[in-house]
Amino acid sequence: MTRKRVLIAGESWTVHSIHQKGFDSFTTTEYEEGVGALRDALLEDGWDVAYQPSHVAATSFPATPDELGAYDCVILSDIGANTLLLHPRTFKHAEARPDRLVALREWVAGGGALIMVGGYLTFQGIDAKARYHGSPVEEALPVTMSPYDDRVERPAGVLPEVTLKDHEVVAGLDATWPALLGYNAVTPRPEAEVLATVGADPLLVVGHHGAGRSVAFTSDCGPHWAPHEFLSWSGYNRLWQQMAAWSIGA
Repeated sequence: MTRKRVLIAGESWTVHSIHQKGFDSFTTTEYEEGVGALRDALLEDGWDVAYQPSHVAATSFPATPDELGAYDCVILSDIGANTLLLHPRTFKHAEARPDRLVALREWVAGGGALIMVGGYLTFQGIDAKARYHGSPVEEALPVTMSPYDDRVERPAGVLPEVTLKDHEVVAGLDATWPALLGYNAVTPRPEAEVLATVGADPLLVVGHHGAGRSVAFTSDCGPHWAPHEFLSWSGYNRLWQQMAAWSIGA
């Protein structure tokens, strides 16, 4: 039997710190990834998971619908549009290359499956730096985005609530989930289905684009908007497994 293949892009960051101690200072650099819980959930469900941290996706993310065809589903999580738009050969050497945002839109329209997960560098993001508003990727998603910083920080926690209990993505899950600490504010398209909310805002939205399907999950799949209680929730794996399965029509 052919295994389901998913490409996860993003969920990585490098922190460069300056330590000032009186007259003297020094720097340290740390590299981190936040993909673990999501990747483990999909592996548990039999997915063949390919993972590209942001610095790898900059050069290696598929450039055409045909290349994307190697996967059944693509998940973008906390990776800005510039990383996909500005291949190093374009940015450094003025070399024309395919527009990977257009490729994603066309691939979904042809039957692909796209999931966007929230974060500081997805949807529109912090200081609007994610830059997916007005992009070809936005056209493929079941939501529209603000042109401005769209973060909603909820440090005291906000409880997600299921709004469409009979949908297969949320089947078998509790009506209320563990609290999240923030999300990106988006607007569902008229034809989309809102499956879960956080306060008055959508959290989980599904829809179609051409022959394909797309999902918007506006909070995090890992720290920091998803605290330990959410990651250790008994429904966490089932949520992502059912989300991925629905996206490919399985």
